[in-house]
Amino acid sequence: MSNEILGNEVSRFSAWKAGLAYKACKKIFGEQEQGLDLVAVAKGEVYKDFKAMTLVCRDDLEAQKDDDGKPLKVYEVDPRNALVIGTIRMGFGHWRIAIALASVARSMNVRAYILDFLSFTNTPIAKSIKFLEGLYNTFSRLSQKSKWFNNHIWEDVTSKANATLDSAIQNREISRLFTAAFKNLPKDIPLVAAHPWVGWSALHCGMTNVVSMVPDNLPLAFWLVQGSLHTVQSPSAYMGYRALLKMEKGSPITKALPSSDIIQTGHYVDYELLKSVKSDCAARLDRAKKGEGRRFLLTMGGAGAQAKKFGDIAKFCKKYIEEKRCTLLINMGDHEGRWLVLKELLEKAEIPYDMHSDWKATKGFAKAAQKSEISGVHIFLHKDFYAAVYCANLLMRVCDFMVTKPSELSFYPIPKLFIQRVGRHEAWGAIRGSEIGDGTKEADEPQILHRLLKMIIEEDDLLKMQVQNILNNDKIGIYNGGYNVVQAALK
Repeated sequence: MSNEILGNEVSRFSAWKAGLAYKACKKIFGEQEQGLDLVAVAKGEVYKDFKAMTLVCRDDLEAQKDDDGKPLKVYEVDPRNALVIGTIRMGFGHWRIAIALASVARSMNVRAYILDFLSFTNTPIAKSIKFLEGLYNTFSRLSQKSKWFNNHIWEDVTSKANATLDSAIQNREISRLFTAAFKNLPKDIPLVAAHPWVGWSALHCGMTNVVSMVPDNLPLAFWLVQGSLHTVQSPSAYMGYRALLKMEKGSPITKALPSSDIIQTGHYVDYELLKSVKSDCAARLDRAKKGEGRRFLLTMGGAGAQAKKFGDIAKFCKKYIEEKRCTLLINMGDHEGRWLVLKELLEKAEIPYDMHSDWKATKGFAKAAQKSEISGVHIFLHKDFYAAVYCANLLMRVCDFMVTKPSELSFYPIPKLFIQRVGRHEAWGAIRGSEIGDGTKEADEPQILHRLLKMIIEEDDLLKMQVQNILNNDKIGIYNGGYNVVQAALK
């Protein structure tokens, strides 16, 4: 195993240690030697909404059926005016970014193919990722329960451990488990990777046009994929990744990331949200002028770590909810188990709620909320993964503030109240949002969060300030990152 990355060396021990995850997963789940024979089907909501085709195995007849069990027409992969969007569906962020790219690609008349590692069920690819995702989710939830574990273990794991160059070597090695997904694809078709495992495994197979989307504002070597073009969302991220800032592991860094391998694109945002920025902001100001109750969208992360936090917010807002000065839209994603935790908290506090679990009805609710007043507490829980993620995108348009951890949602053109992060790497999402003025600083203590909620509900100045900053940011193209990523891939 090489202990060199981007012309810089790490110790041989660090390189050896970085390969342990690959060896462990290979021993437990095996390795897919034969390349997957992939074809495209027009399947699911991602096709209905964005005309994005889904890549499935030619011999997986079950994956080639629609929601009603009827066989779908199978298409060969056509590289002309097309790109592959690769994701691993670990958490919600990587899938949300993939959806944003599919949305933008459709607006640019570019054919998008979605390649999701987890969809190749019963393969070592999906089994390995599911195993690693389970570990990540468990520790993420524990970080929200135990302050000691969060401060002394998880904060370091999600920042320092992923910051240094050996983490890029680890990704380079573990991605060898996933190469079967790319062995039979056209080598020159543009691939946009929403996770480094996707980018590395494609490059292992000789693909020549790989773009790596970097979501984190904190420079982490975890996101580096040597041989690809890296896209970042902010100037500070550009400087940090370009200089390989604080990524040393033993030996000093002597070579930077070449300028030809990185571009600042702006924020990765869906076309549907971009085209509606002005009208959605106008609607927020109009609701404030009319004295309507403040609408909050609370978004559950992919690890499902915020259930108790949401219960605390609902309890604090109970009086405002009863007075119709506050409405809570709580997207639980697909976390049925975490919903049971929140449900118990709501019922204990005697807070009534309306449940939304039918996707068609949810879309109807979001559309109606653009023109009609809403009140109370609304829970959104969907089994389908696409619906679980995209529900938040629909509700963003009809909310006044989004209450979220500073994850990939930090970069969306919606007024935001940032709650406690899940891992130190997310801290810089809140810093970015607060600096460009479309989000608050991170409210990591209950008393700070409660004070901000009270201010936002009772007064309009923070809402008006963030709305104006969103409009200013939109004018100068801060939210146009999706377009710039697609254009870079096609070049």
